[in-house]
Amino acid sequence: MIHAAWAILATLIAPALRPYLRMRARGNKEIAVRLAERRGIDHEPRPVGRVLWMHAASVGETESILPVLVELHRQAPMMTVLLTTGTVTSAELLGRRLPGLGLERHVVHRFAPLDVPAWVRRFLDHWKPDAACFVESELWPNRIAACRRRGIPLMLINARMSAGSFAWWRRAPRAAERLLSAFDTIRARSEEDAQRLRDLGGRSAIRAGDLKFAAPPLPADTAELDALRARIGDRPVWLAASTHPGEEALIADAHRRLAVDHPGLLTIIAPRHPDRGSAIARELGDAPRRAAGDAPPAGGLWIADTLGELGLWFRLAPIVFVGRSLPPPGGGQNPLEPARLGCAILTGPHTGNFTDHHALLRSADAVIVVNDASSLAESVGSLLRDPARGIAMGQRAAAIIGGHEGLPAETATALLASLR
Repeated sequence: MIHAAWAILATLIAPALRPYLRMRARGNKEIAVRLAERRGIDHEPRPVGRVLWMHAASVGETESILPVLVELHRQAPMMTVLLTTGTVTSAELLGRRLPGLGLERHVVHRFAPLDVPAWVRRFLDHWKPDAACFVESELWPNRIAACRRRGIPLMLINARMSAGSFAWWRRAPRAAERLLSAFDTIRARSEEDAQRLRDLGGRSAIRAGDLKFAAPPLPADTAELDALRARIGDRPVWLAASTHPGEEALIADAHRRLAVDHPGLLTIIAPRHPDRGSAIARELGDAPRRAAGDAPPAGGLWIADTLGELGLWFRLAPIVFVGRSLPPPGGGQNPLEPARLGCAILTGPHTGNFTDHHALLRSADAVIVVNDASSLAESVGSLLRDPARGIAMGQRAAAIIGGHEGLPAETATALLASLR
């Protein structure tokens, strides 16, 4: 009943979605020349042979499946992967990463059609995928129902179900069961996620492991890293990574407290959404911005508002605060990326989207939880005064998240087994 209502609603609002998409394009949230893809329209011919459709929402999900794409090509070199995403940043990420992985001819990127029945139908009519795979928590009813009607095998990988989402879906148990029972296979990132999915009707859910643990270190331009290290010298430096609105002011407050005892301190702020860079700079008193061509200052705040350079900042700063975790409700961002590069990690208390990751890091004494600007400044200051402690934290973090190297290959094998 709920699915039928959603299909009707999506159809009714479809005419309004076209000007909405144009508005998003004006705000750089969509690419104007590719808006037709959002309506399932494509003028390029379908590749010959088998096509596996994979859908990842945004950057984090896309990053996590890059090793799976490599394994899929190794195991099935003649197959094409149609990879859809929903954000401009994920498309830009793929534009940078696929050539380096040798996948630019084997992975086709498109923006996902919005969940309007006619648009999904047009998309499937054109691409005729042999199987479909959604990543993490992408449960769009019309996409799932359309695949099921056509007999397209469905898989959900790295599946997650947070406590909040679980509580919401329990209020609509029939809708949840209808969606989740449509998947032939659900590979959950943890046993907790798997149990929640089974409780909601996803009886095929198994704990497979978290692909984020198996991701390679984020890349960095070596020449640029050397140049920045030379410019900064031996001045103290720390990073606030993947920050969200409401956090930058707290970071600036912590910086002011720290600067009293650490002359020349450089605090790098890398917002989760780089297009916020200019607004953050204004909020923080016209702080210099990398995207504007500003070099790191002799001391103070520096806004690292560029795409694809987080690996650079993790290598440059030995102490990293991971954002979207101080003001509630938060949710957190992936702490494994700095852990993989041996950083000393700090985070706020609101990390519900990465519970297992933080539990693992806490078990190794490899993360510090702070509650406000004052405790953040105190913890960063203690690590600046005792670099050996930070190095040891980073070493423990890097060591404990190892051992998942085989997961991308296992996932690729499972995906290929779903092809009929």
